[in-house]
Amino acid sequence: MKVFSLEELSKYDGLEGSPAFIAVEGKVYDVSDSFLWRGGVHQVTHHAGRDLTSELGKAPHGMDFIEKFPLIGILKNEK
Repeated sequence: MKVFSLEELSKYDGLEGSPAFIAVEGKVYDVSDSFLWRGGVHQVTHHAGRDLTSELGKAPHGMDFIEKFPLIGILKNEK
């Protein structure tokens, strides 16, 4: 499974034809095919190419919804 750094993940922001990837709880998901992520933005406030773990608590859904998207990698712990 591919390992992404935050810098590498930021390249997959869904803009200008690039895929839209998000990281949540250390896992990287491909949300490119979701109409909810058109242009790399979801609900005006969430942007692809980022670690959205801290934002999940504010969402009306939990990890069960995120896990429906293809798991494509893991996020490298940069602490």
